[in-house]
Order: sequence, then C-alpha cells, then structure tokens
Amino acid sequence: MNTSSTPGGTRGNIGNAICPRPCGFSRPDRRCGTLSFARSHFRIPKPSGFSHIPAPVISTTEELRDLASRVRHAPWVALDTEADSLHAYPEKLCLIQLAIPGEAALVDPLADLHLESLWEALDHREIIFHAADYDLRLLFQGHHFRPSAIFDTMWAARLIGEPKFGLNDVLTKMLGVTLEKGAQKANWGRRPLTERMVEYALNDVRHLNELTEKLRSRLQELGRLEWHRQTCARLIADCAQPEQVDLDAVWRIKGHDRLDPLGLAILRELWHWREKDAVRSNKPPFFILRHETLSMIAADAAERRTARNLRLPPYLTFKRRQGVIDAVQRGLEVPEADLPNHIRVRSRRMLKKELDLAEELRIRRDERAADVGIDPTLVASKSTLYALARKDPGSWEDLLPWQRGFLEP
Repeated sequence: MNTSSTPGGTRGNIGNAICPRPCGFSRPDRRCGTLSFARSHFRIPKPSGFSHIPAPVISTTEELRDLASRVRHAPWVALDTEADSLHAYPEKLCLIQLAIPGEAALVDPLADLHLESLWEALDHREIIFHAADYDLRLLFQGHHFRPSAIFDTMWAARLIGEPKFGLNDVLTKMLGVTLEKGAQKANWGRRPLTERMVEYALNDVRHLNELTEKLRSRLQELGRLEWHRQTCARLIADCAQPEQVDLDAVWRIKGHDRLDPLGLAILRELWHWREKDAVRSNKPPFFILRHETLSMIAADAAERRTARNLRLPPYLTFKRRQGVIDAVQRGLEVPEADLPNHIRVRSRRMLKKELDLAEELRIRRDERAADVGIDPTLVASKSTLYALARKDPGSWEDLLPWQRGFLEP
C-alpha cells in the first residue's frame, strides 16, 4: 500500500490533482517508513469491533466464496493490495486486504484462487481506499476489475486542506492511531507470510472506515463532497486506461540525452537485453543493471567503437557479462542510416499576452485556493496554466468542474 504524501505524476493537463501515471508500477511506502522487524516496537492498536485473533489468509476458493458473501451484504468495505515490484518482474498482485464490519481478512491471489466471486461482491458498490491509484491500476491491468465507486481517504484529506496526507499522518491526526513504519519493502510474494507482515497488511484497512466517516463528515461541512466524488470518478477512469507504451521512448532512460546516435543505438540494445533478462530471471530491471550503468556502458562503447574491455560491474555473472557484450556489439553494427536520433520536442515560445494570462490564472488560482485552505496545485499545475493560456486543445475540458470554478473569472 502506498501512502506517500507526494503523488508521483500527473494526468494530462490537470496537475497533480488526479492520479500518477505508472512507471513500472513501483511505489513508495505510503506510510512513509522503513522496514523494521523489531518485535518490541510492534504496537498497533486495533479499532473496536475487530477480533484480536490473527486473521487467517484465505487460500481456497471455498473460503473466498464465504468471504465474498459476507462482503456482498456488508454496509461498507475497505480494500488495499500488496505487490512484489521490488522483488519480481513483471510485478504481480500478491495480497488483497479487506475490511468489513467486525472483520479484516487477507486473500492470497497466489494460491490459484478463482477471484470472480470477490469481484462480483465488490461490484456496484463504493470501496474505501487510501491513495487508490496504484491499487486500481494493479487490479485492472492484472485482473480486469474496475470498481463502480470509491472513497479515497488520501484525496479526502487533501481536499479538506491537510498538508500531510500519508495514511499514518492522517490516522494520527484524525483518530490518534499510529501505525508502525514498515513492511512495504518486504517480499510479499514469499510464502508463508510472517505474523508481522500479516498484522502490517491488516492494519492498512482496519481503520479506513472510521477514517472515512470523519473525512466524509468534514467534506460535507465544507461543501466539498462533490469535489471528492469528481476526483474519485476521474481516478477510476484514468486507472482503467490501457497503458500506452511508446516503443521509441521507453528505452530512453536517464543519461540518454548525453549520448550521440551510436551511443543511443547501443543503449537501445542494452535496454532490450536487460528487459528480457529481467523477465527470464524474474528480477526487477534495476537488479540486473541500473539506468545510469547502462548509459555509462553505452557512452564508453560508442566513444571507443568497440565492445571489448567494457567496464562492467564485478557482480555480473559470466552469462550477463556476455549478454552485455553481445548487446553492445549489436548496437555497434546498426547501419548509420538507421541510427536513432534524439527526440526533438517542438514547442513555440509563448507570446507575451499568453504569459500575462498564465500569470493572471496563477494569481486567481493561488488566491482562491488560499481562501479555502487547499494546495493550489490541486486546482491546476503550472503546466496546466500554460496550456490554458495557450488555449491548447482539450486543456479546459481536462479540468474537473470543481477545478474550473477556481479559474473562471
């Protein structure tokens, strides 16, 4: 579960008000903590109404059907997920955490379960998440599940003006609950799960309904429930979009801008080799070779025009060293006419009247956001303001109705 206080990207032209685009699906720990297994520090209070008996991990289709029946009739349900993006490639859904009144449960997708009964139970109802973007993408791209409605407690916290909106921050302030910083970096694909991992996972959902009640009430008081509804609806729609991969851009990693065309050709071959090796070995690409190392190898080989005597990390196995050498050689053999060039982004200089309009929009945004006590970038980012000032096609339509209200004269 990702509870970091800073979203990792933006949607289109509306700033960081909606959901980040995926980048290998990796995500920081939304509790903003580090891995620690000291038993003496493990003190996480359970909310009233929940059993103190450790919940079993549901690993049979029959158990799942029973849980799905309880979920179907529950007045509310909270959900979170865990994946193995730091330990496997491509990543996969490793755990589903669910909470309903009086019960918190874990579902093991790695146990060859038929999950259809769970998806059916979750359909056509509101599901509570915290920072849902990653979870929604994981569920849709891996299991084609798209919820009808969600209540995202992170966005609720942001829309009432909370400057810190990680799960731990919001729980501490609104409920007086402090979660242990923790097990996000654990390998959720390993079985069996440790008792500590089970407790960590369960506590990501145990408090969400109580938190939702407080946040919903505050949104209602401030007249911002509709803002939240629009934001969550856009989040669902965005996260259900097929991931678009630009095959001519995906390999242009950090450091590519310092390479000549031959270096780019070598880098392209190295990137494709690393992707194949990562899938074959079921290890994240950074485990094989980091971006910076690939770019350094490409630059060195292009400068010396040879695949010999490459400066490779000593930890590489013989097989991987040979893979790097072969990839470099393929890059060196690319015909000059086929060498890739740098992508030139054509953009015209903004006119003075456009810059003046962008500044007018910024002042209006900042003043109105300050009046209601929210981060102005929730309304529109700097790039969005520039797009609006240039009258870029679709820039105004990309804003949510509540965001437009902050920018209209």
